[in-house]
Amino acid sequence: KAKALEMPALALTDHGNMFGSLKFYLECRKQDIKPIIGSEFYVAPGSRLSKSGSEGAARYYHIVLLAKDVVGYQNLLKLSSRSYVEGFYYKPRIDDELLQQYNEGLIALSGCMGGEIPRLILDGQMEAARDKALFYDELFGRGNFYLEAQHQGIQEERTILNGLSELSRQSGIPLVA
Repeated sequence: KAKALEMPALALTDHGNMFGSLKFYLECRKQDIKPIIGSEFYVAPGSRLSKSGSEGAARYYHIVLLAKDVVGYQNLLKLSSRSYVEGFYYKPRIDDELLQQYNEGLIALSGCMGGEIPRLILDGQMEAARDKALFYDELFGRGNFYLEAQHQGIQEERTILNGLSELSRQSGIPLVA
């Protein structure tokens, strides 16, 4: 379908893994479409090594990471492996410590409603949302971190979108839909 629509590139971001990457990559190459490899990672609210928390407490947030190059792809593999080996607690999780180690060659998106920044916005914690956005912008480097806007008709998304738009205006971090 992408070939028929003359789409030059496609991305795959499986939740918490990269299981579909090889098949996706090979098929894209066969169809002369640029494959963009990524994953929607689960990020522990603290350390990935902490395996506790109540049923109602957040055990993880979402963040989308895309490989820009071979180094980025290798870092995705390292993050994915360590999320299972070290961070698994209900889901395979990474944390800010691993992101600081393996951020080279990656583009990051703030994530869906399950992302930390959107959740902070929904909780009315705009200053904390701004601080986290600026942290990621510095970590990945200007031009490699985007505030992810989604509109699927869910009421909370309007609040999130307004907050993300304000964060973008204040910080200069671009929005991506």
